[in-house]
Amino acid sequence: MTPKGQKLNIAPATGKLAILTPGMGAVATTFYAGVEAVKRGMAKPIGSYTQMGQLRLGKRTENRYKLVKDLVPLASLDQIVFGGWDIFPENAYEAASHAQVLEKSLLESLKEPLSKIKPMSAVFDREWVKRIDGPNVKTGKNKMDLADQLRADIRNFIKDNGCDRAVMVWCASTEVYTPGTSVHQSLKTFEEGLRNNDPGISPSQIYTYAALKERVPYANGSPNVSVELPCLQELALETGTPICGSDFKTGQTFLKTVVAPGLRNRQLGVAGWYSTNILGNRDGEVLDDPGSFKSKEVSKTGVLTDILSKTRYPDLYGDLHHVVRINYYPPRGDNKEGWDNIDIFGWLGYPMQIKINFLCRDSILAAPIVLDLALFMDLASRAKMRGIQEWLSFYLKAPLAKEGLPVEHDLSIQLLKLENTLRFFTNEELINHLGLTYYNIDEGEEA
Repeated sequence: MTPKGQKLNIAPATGKLAILTPGMGAVATTFYAGVEAVKRGMAKPIGSYTQMGQLRLGKRTENRYKLVKDLVPLASLDQIVFGGWDIFPENAYEAASHAQVLEKSLLESLKEPLSKIKPMSAVFDREWVKRIDGPNVKTGKNKMDLADQLRADIRNFIKDNGCDRAVMVWCASTEVYTPGTSVHQSLKTFEEGLRNNDPGISPSQIYTYAALKERVPYANGSPNVSVELPCLQELALETGTPICGSDFKTGQTFLKTVVAPGLRNRQLGVAGWYSTNILGNRDGEVLDDPGSFKSKEVSKTGVLTDILSKTRYPDLYGDLHHVVRINYYPPRGDNKEGWDNIDIFGWLGYPMQIKINFLCRDSILAAPIVLDLALFMDLASRAKMRGIQEWLSFYLKAPLAKEGLPVEHDLSIQLLKLENTLRFFTNEELINHLGLTYYNIDEGEEA
């Protein structure tokens, strides 16, 4: 903590910021197109907390609010340069047209800037993503060689585009679920594994390693196991680089982090929570593979495990049945539909039900999260923060916490942590929403 009255020393957001995305599919191209549309006054940045969010400062009696982007020194949208890697060679305009998320008229108006965003060749292995394949793939003598090629890509992109710094946000497909092994226990064993082509090292881990070696902040937008690993957390601390993850909190899980805390806070029991999804885009196709679905299942189910704790509330959640399904249904495209059936019980054990049908657009919900994570991770880097950025849990299904600490999934608590971190950055008073507390009948203090 900084001394009272002294601001945290945050370097200014001068020059250009490269936002690099492994993956240039539906999510990434919707993100690129959205930012370009906002810059041109064609749309509003709806869904982006960094662009539209307001923060209360000081006591309620002051009635003082400020836009987040005016409070902390974030990079502006005009300073952003987009880059990325993909196994398909299409530029961002072509990829966005193929994804069919955005209307053709909007894409046509953005054809010129999107066509300039061309993918670098990707690190890819079909053992890790089985349902898709493409020709724009790197080759190398071993995985360390591939990491070195990614590092060169990062350096060259920053130089060629006149950027001052970069952040990386994973927007590519979900890999087969594989927990860490002995190769992931330290940076030394991991680097030996890279040189020896250890089969337990995934492409997403190679991207994470390359970013951190270049001191590029890294946000994991998928359930892939990467930033969770001891070796990569060690590297983040060694290089003084921020990391966060994992898995964008967009549709069904976002609603769970709103509804589940409400049920718990009212001390209502939950007997079962059945969740199913239909999705027809490339993400849905990838998740049709049981191995990739397992990664998503782990991140989606962990939310209720922590919020509705069987240990703390055995009478309410001791026999909770939580089921998650994702079904690939091509006609749906990017318009995901999530159904939730929640069997709850209340006073004297009497049963009730809640049913939620969320017809959402997967990439539309994810795109502003990519923007916010990129801008906040850049801010964290300029504030000389390193390692796990728990204050960004608000955006993630399976957020990280320092070893030995429980993870917080309650969305309202995550937001309070995010807001208080921003207040801390600007030496504003932290707020706990205690309100008016009466010490005796005559005097009180407004919090």
